[in-house]
Amino acid sequence: MLSKLCSASTYGTEAYLVEIEADVSQGLPAVSVVGLPDETVRESKERVKNAIRNSGYEYPVGRITVNLAPADIKKEGSSFDLAIALGLLASAEQIPLAILKDFVFLGELSLDGKIRRVTGALPIAMYLKNSPVKKLILPKENAYEAAVIKEIDVYPVETLREVIYLLSDFLAKKPLKLEINDLIGRKEYDADFSEVKGQHSAKRALEVAVSGMHNILLIGPPGSGKTMLAKRIAAILPEMTNEEIFEVTKIYSIAGLLTKESPLITTRPFRAVHHTSSDIALIGGGQNTRPGEVSLAHNGVLFLDELPEFHRDALESLRQPIEDGKVTVARANKTLTFLSSFLLICAMNPCYCGYLTSSVRTCRCGTSRVQRYRNKISGPLLDRIDIHIEVPELKYKYLTGKKEEEPSCKIRERVEKARKIQLERFRDTRIYFNSQMSHKMLGQFCRLNKGAQTLLGMAMRELNFSARSYDRILKVSRTIADLSGSVIIASEHVSEAIRYRSLDRELF
Repeated sequence: MLSKLCSASTYGTEAYLVEIEADVSQGLPAVSVVGLPDETVRESKERVKNAIRNSGYEYPVGRITVNLAPADIKKEGSSFDLAIALGLLASAEQIPLAILKDFVFLGELSLDGKIRRVTGALPIAMYLKNSPVKKLILPKENAYEAAVIKEIDVYPVETLREVIYLLSDFLAKKPLKLEINDLIGRKEYDADFSEVKGQHSAKRALEVAVSGMHNILLIGPPGSGKTMLAKRIAAILPEMTNEEIFEVTKIYSIAGLLTKESPLITTRPFRAVHHTSSDIALIGGGQNTRPGEVSLAHNGVLFLDELPEFHRDALESLRQPIEDGKVTVARANKTLTFLSSFLLICAMNPCYCGYLTSSVRTCRCGTSRVQRYRNKISGPLLDRIDIHIEVPELKYKYLTGKKEEEPSCKIRERVEKARKIQLERFRDTRIYFNSQMSHKMLGQFCRLNKGAQTLLGMAMRELNFSARSYDRILKVSRTIADLSGSVIIASEHVSEAIRYRSLDRELF
């Protein structure tokens, strides 16, 4: 007897329905799983067999064929186990076939019939709200991330036997419903900017960077506080919109990084990457293609400490994600696109020993060695970083001073004020920050007074900035003007933005 029911899977960050066809016919006992299954899917026949038997049901005897349609897309993962088991039981007439057609089934089966969590529950739930089938049965551990989609009915289950009981009388059990606002709350951070003594120019640069989501490079000797400053950025990041929350959570759902306790990513991600990471770890890929660090940092922060120590190919792979806000991973059998709009925070020493700009210790690097160190960062990559700021050594008087530094909450108030201005400015577009403006938008939203135009023209001629640098100066100037509450960009706003760009000409 032939049975048909629905499961689902993901392709990149998007979901699609998978029709499970199970047929049990006469012949020698054998199991064939077709439809481009990977090794995990092919192994499901052993998990399904033992789960059915240990749940108190009879495993069908005969020639078993399981087809996963559409057959031209490779099926990966263990989320089809539950649907395959139910299809076999329906084909063996142990459960009614008619009750299966109104549901989508997700879940990995253990040998004792328990249902384990899967990846991609949220993007699948978001896909189902526009599909004819709007009832989803899935593992209890995945239920909370899917239940925030109001348009579908989510039924969390823990065992195969519980699923069969639910299907026999699903009206007796109410679907799980959650409000997204119940899961959103401001996270309190232990690290605070009030703990950072001095470094007022660096703090100001970070405030500008966060307000407009501008990439920033911190340059300074060891111990000057670069890493300390970067790790406190999370405390001043603006709140995410609901749309941004779903974008980030979809990526984390596919990567399998969500938990029952944290079904939604409601605070902006902060990803600190080690300098030994490969280009695949950064941009994504691998045999079973997964999102990389640039995608996990979407709508948040990607922190690269000791920037010149990263492999050259890893750094160059960042060019497309920084410029386009997305990364395309092309392999022989598929091409996937992941979102990757993030704030890039980089930190580096001015030379190998780190003391080239130090007023306390003498640099022991020769000129050629310093040049080799700096050349590890290419010009095109440096051009894509909006702000370059020098972080000098901290003087003793600041370390022992009693003056209270400004706390993160005060800085965040100004950041969120600038953020509201940008949300209003871009309300009819699909962007959120000044750094995301296209070249065409610059003429519309970056109006300069006469003094600012003159100053910018002189800077372009004298400092030999590139066309890309020109665009980025305008974007940073727009953010500085927003922080001051100015509609028109004035010369002082452009002057500050130029100062943030000049370091690449002075030091590199």
